Amino acid sequence: MTRKLNTANTLAQAICLTLGLVAASSFAQTIKVAQVLELSGGGTAAGSQYRNGAKLAFNEINASGGIMSRKVEVMEMDTQSQPAIAKAMTVKAIDEKVTAIFGPVFSGSILVSQTESQKASIPNFTGGEASNVTAQGNPFIFRSSFNQSMGMPKVANYMATDLKAKSVVVLFVNNDFGKGGRDAIIKELTARGVKVAADISTDPGQIDMSSTVLRAKQANADALFAYLNEEESARLLKELRKQGYDKPLVGETTLMGSKVIELAGTAANGVRGHVGLTADAPMFKEFAAKYEKEYKAKSDHNGIKGYFSAYMLKAAIEKAKSTDGKAIAAAIKSSCFKAKDYPGILLDVCFDDKGDIDRESFLVEVKDGKQVVTATLPMLVKR
Repeated sequence: MTRKLNTANTLAQAICLTLGLVAASSFAQTIKVAQVLELSGGGTAAGSQYRNGAKLAFNEINASGGIMSRKVEVMEMDTQSQPAIAKAMTVKAIDEKVTAIFGPVFSGSILVSQTESQKASIPNFTGGEASNVTAQGNPFIFRSSFNQSMGMPKVANYMATDLKAKSVVVLFVNNDFGKGGRDAIIKELTARGVKVAADISTDPGQIDMSSTVLRAKQANADALFAYLNEEESARLLKELRKQGYDKPLVGETTLMGSKVIELAGTAANGVRGHVGLTADAPMFKEFAAKYEKEYKAKSDHNGIKGYFSAYMLKAAIEKAKSTDGKAIAAAIKSSCFKAKDYPGILLDVCFDDKGDIDRESFLVEVKDGKQVVTATLPMLVKR
């Protein structure tokens, strides 16, 4: 009897050990990634959209068999919209042995956190637009947004050529994102003979925009260019309408975003400008419908960035035939990817040797609470 019990126990232990090894093997076959994003604080609108877009993509990727037959395991970490916390969360992600990091979106945070992902040779996708994000010589950083030096020439050309503005008020948020945009747009306006009638800074998170708008009105310029974060942009638009500002309002990406339109309401109508991505462009219609069905909200450019970045990782791993960070980075740098070959990336893209992206972009105008695409602009560099 004792011998039978011992035999049964040994068999049970062997089965448990086998199941444990199978489970461990299965876990080892996953590709672990981290979303290090602004899920609270001043960047919540941008970070949550990016997170949702990437989450939607990874769910689709896993449902269709994963990447190279390996499922993707996603960790989410909140930077609280603070650079120091972004850096700490990036270190935590590295300790978890992730294959890639997505975020942060805010330029001030990625400028700090990317030093850690670079040291660990981990590919890091970001929605940050400040020009200096990719000026650090980091071979592992990749934008899902335009570098400001790529978007601003299109905006300046629109104001000079289409609006025929001779003078412009430049209004920007006083952080890395805003100052980089301010420098880029002034350079481009000056090159086209457009005078900067007023150069006005705002504070991150600024609530009262009344004195800012008064200064803009007093400049009596032909148009106003605004480059602020989403929530401040909405407050600005409301105050501009309240004070009866009637000159053209132009932006680059954020001013026409869906979150701004939602918060500003009718005050957003008539806003014009350039966007790198918009859910209202024809090639994003299917994505936009899936996003809205999943999250009961419309995607802005950040949602598209997250979705694109997830599929960009898939494309790079499949091209490299490896999950090694250096191999993934080498597969992306100085390379082009076509949507017909990698459908999830949604449109043809090219990356330069710094990790900056080039692709089609759009001129839009807000009408009846929606972005209406008025023109599709080609890649800056012919490929």
